[in-house]
Amino acid sequence: MTRQMSWIALIGTFMIAAAFGIAVIREPARQAEASAALNTALIVEGTDLYAENCAACHGASGEGIAAYPPLTTTVSMDAQTVYNTIERGRYNTGMAAFGVDEGGIFTGMQIQSLVTMLQADTWDTVAARVAELGLTPPQIVVAEIPAETVALVETLPDGAALSTGLTVYAENCAACHGANGEGSALAPALNTDELRIRLSDADIARIISEGVPGTLMSSWSSALDAAQQQGVIALISRWGELNAAGVSLPTIEAAPLNMSPQAVANGQRLFDLLCTQCHGIDGYGSPIAPALNNQTFLSTTPDAAIQAIIAGGVSGTVMPAWSGYLSDADIAAIAAYLRSLQPNAPIVAPAQP
Repeated sequence: MTRQMSWIALIGTFMIAAAFGIAVIREPARQAEASAALNTALIVEGTDLYAENCAACHGASGEGIAAYPPLTTTVSMDAQTVYNTIERGRYNTGMAAFGVDEGGIFTGMQIQSLVTMLQADTWDTVAARVAELGLTPPQIVVAEIPAETVALVETLPDGAALSTGLTVYAENCAACHGANGEGSALAPALNTDELRIRLSDADIARIISEGVPGTLMSSWSSALDAAQQQGVIALISRWGELNAAGVSLPTIEAAPLNMSPQAVANGQRLFDLLCTQCHGIDGYGSPIAPALNNQTFLSTTPDAAIQAIIAGGVSGTVMPAWSGYLSDADIAAIAAYLRSLQPNAPIVAPAQP
């Protein structure tokens, strides 16, 4: 009996040793499988976080919208740099701090999920998920430049740079500064002799790169490459030449607003729910955000510009992009409500207490 038990123990020992050896051999593969599964889970979570919190500013495919830069290049960036940017935000831009320790809403693991997703280069999948959740931002209305206008600009000295500047301006600047640089209630005129005398090319370059603290003008250094920035500088400093040549952009036209009582009432409901905390009751403003219920703003801001601001936000300010959360119809309804205030709006915004 003792001999039989010894054999059983010996066989058992061999079996344990064999199982251990097999486990050791399989461990690298098991770890690789576990790592891949974790990576996939992080990408899935990061995709949903991006759709719900980032797509409205950076686009469904990470292509960037207006001053919000594209994120398609993060695949080649240092992961810690991407993490720090999400956690801490970026000064003087529309990029807020999202880390909970910085007053944001994301835990460290959620930020890591976003970093993993951003560096996985799965933008087609991300765009599909954004669309599935109904969070694809609408196209921002921009002034389209006729082909003959482009051809005319390119005949001027250094016409290629002027053409680039005009295109960038139409796509990114016209909603605030006016189709032809005439200015609006949101931003100053850029197409004036006084400005061309007062600002050097270096001054214009600094403003584009750094923004203007305390105004709606934020930094565009991340959204525009060097050639695009140089084109805008050339446009602003030489706009007088374009005027002399008869070059002008068509005024941005929006589809006529539905001003029916139902649409206006829906817009008022949305405004009261989403906008009064910053823009004040009935749009009379607050210390946080400007008044909208006044002739100065309403008479100088086209319907298209109002809708573009609601949809795309205003980078560098507390005005968020609502396009990921509101439908085109909802955005148009808010614009209709604001437009309905115009007949009885005061000339200027009342002073804040």
